[in-house]
Amino acid sequence: MTDQTQPDIIYTKVDEAPELASASLLPIIRTFAAAAGVTVGTRDISLAGRILAAFPDFLSDEQKQEDDLAWLGKLVKEPHANVIKLPNISASVPQLVAAIEELQGQGYAIPDYPYSPESDAEKEARARYDAIKGSAVNPVLREGNSDRRAATAVKKFAQANPHRMGDWSSDSKTRVASMSGGDFFSNEKSTTLDKAATAKIVLETADGETVLKEGVSFPEGTVVDATFMSAKALDAFLAEEIEKTKEEGTLFSLHMKATMMKVSDPIIFGHAVKEFLKPVFDKYGDELKAAGVDPSSGLGDLLKRVQDKPEIKAAIDECMKDRPAMYMVDSGKGITNLHVPSDVIIDASMPALIKNGGKGWGPDDATHDTNCVIPDNSYAPVYDETIKYFKETGKLDPATAGTVQNIGLMAQKAEEYGSHPTTFEIPQDGTVKMVLDDGTVLHEHKVEKGDIWRSASAKKAPIEDWVMLAIERQKEENCEAIFWLDENRAHDAELIKFVKPILEREGVSDKFLIMAPREATRQSLETIREGKTSIAITGNVLRDYLTDLFPILELATSAKMLSIVKLMNGGGLFETGAGGSAPKHVQQLVEENHLRWDSLGEFCALGESLKFLASARDNSKARVLGKAVEQATQGVLDNDRSPSRKAGEPDNRDSHYWFARYWAEALATQTEDTEISAHFAPISKALIEGEEAIVSELIGAQGKPVDLGGYYHADEKKTSSVMRPSKTLNDIIG
Repeated sequence: MTDQTQPDIIYTKVDEAPELASASLLPIIRTFAAAAGVTVGTRDISLAGRILAAFPDFLSDEQKQEDDLAWLGKLVKEPHANVIKLPNISASVPQLVAAIEELQGQGYAIPDYPYSPESDAEKEARARYDAIKGSAVNPVLREGNSDRRAATAVKKFAQANPHRMGDWSSDSKTRVASMSGGDFFSNEKSTTLDKAATAKIVLETADGETVLKEGVSFPEGTVVDATFMSAKALDAFLAEEIEKTKEEGTLFSLHMKATMMKVSDPIIFGHAVKEFLKPVFDKYGDELKAAGVDPSSGLGDLLKRVQDKPEIKAAIDECMKDRPAMYMVDSGKGITNLHVPSDVIIDASMPALIKNGGKGWGPDDATHDTNCVIPDNSYAPVYDETIKYFKETGKLDPATAGTVQNIGLMAQKAEEYGSHPTTFEIPQDGTVKMVLDDGTVLHEHKVEKGDIWRSASAKKAPIEDWVMLAIERQKEENCEAIFWLDENRAHDAELIKFVKPILEREGVSDKFLIMAPREATRQSLETIREGKTSIAITGNVLRDYLTDLFPILELATSAKMLSIVKLMNGGGLFETGAGGSAPKHVQQLVEENHLRWDSLGEFCALGESLKFLASARDNSKARVLGKAVEQATQGVLDNDRSPSRKAGEPDNRDSHYWFARYWAEALATQTEDTEISAHFAPISKALIEGEEAIVSELIGAQGKPVDLGGYYHADEKKTSSVMRPSKTLNDIIG
């Protein structure tokens, strides 16, 4: 793979609202970049694209699609890599099935998703689909550690235009509930390997030994963890919390990560569905199983499968009356917290609830105090402490709040809990052992049928890179910096053994704190309440959670974060923010031709990508373009050109016009490169003079339903027509 055989910048093709926005923004980017001799190509990491790439033997030659994710996985290990990554779907089973059905309807003869594979062909298809589920993209692309923070322009705008925060009351009944034992946190074991090794994972039972996984390789210095969650303890905990919620008169809510944790969390979610409807499952369990009901697929799937069974439907209705009111995804449509496992994602749902003063939406379309059930206690204390803090102090003021940046350990699949092939639902009572090739038993746990056992690891090189990246950022910011590590947790204790010697070697031990997540949460909240900056240095999962929690409190959204992944071999991966509300955005576009997706994250990533390219390739024109992107982004913010939420008002496409206009103006008026200035002067003039016509054409397109030709696999021509409705703008941009 060489520079000459690929574009300078790869812009990923993804799903939902971010991909719709690309149809409008990417032509602008390509036209402007060409002036600096920079080419911008695309690679498809969408859910539909990954499905098609996985089944070439089922497709015609015209339908076959290259495995772009595998291609990108190789690229990010190259020193010249420059990738702008938009948020993609981390698919739950219901999403995966919906995408499969859509593709089949479009004439792609891919197999059905086998819920209970029996034949070899079904098992093969299931294995291919399972590789696509959950957070299948990020572990492949993230060959570096994460540097996430609010861009300066974005932070200043948020302080000058503070969003509304819900009021907190000291007598709020909202709380976090977690298991006090039997969970992943309490059962975790961890060790650092003193030499390279290969391991197998076995289950020893009264009937003999079953190999669950073999050939798991670890280089020297790898931190290897293993843990399990007790199914009995989980069920007892859920039953207790359902009853407590009813007594307290609050909403019952379950907060999971069934996308990233694609093996463990859907199982836990299924336990919650089954426990909430326990009388129904106790009485009709065999009939539900015969109907193909899998609790892990959610209440929505269950209701579809029993729609012709009035007796069971009546039993469900009766059971729901006796249960506490449930936190709702869409109260108008009756979609509950337990309908779809991917609907309530903890890193989006918990910050939104906290921002709203601890209130969640109930079935009566009103907000109420809520019991936030987070079964595993590994990171629940972060949300628990945040809620307790705001009960004591009242809401945060975004106008004066400081900021929490994040340095996250994630390179080379570090801490990929639950989203990898070393997580198992235990089929039989016994003992799970992780055995090294020399016979050493690294970890072992006594388990029971239904328990969830999992292992994850973090390699030495990424850990060391993570610590050095933290030192670099702290030096640049000269602010508080905290390693969010709990010395009483097995995994964190191993990481601390790496952290302390490096800090001492570099002579910066006095610049850093090491605190357990609960204590670090309170410290960070106190810091930003004083208007100061704190750097949270965390592992992978906590990185995911905190880079939603603090941005949502500070900025009202995590989609506007600057997210840079410094790839370990020298390249750059520039991420554009979160996509949690993307499905609702698509729905509004289809119904009203209004897209409220905000591309500010794309603008920020583009600027960083161009500046990185300028340094890597010694391209001064790209540097000029990158600087001008920052000015254009500032212009969009200062002049309030971000999308409105309501149809008939400026939307995503309007913001792209203004971004292009401010970008062209900045390039036309800069004096660093006269050739660039001369090139963009007429473009700037045309965009200014065309304002009335362009705005009229963009707003005029709204108000009617549109056809995209698909949700997961939209028609490119139809999408382009919808997203580029201004002939005046198109004539200028090309």
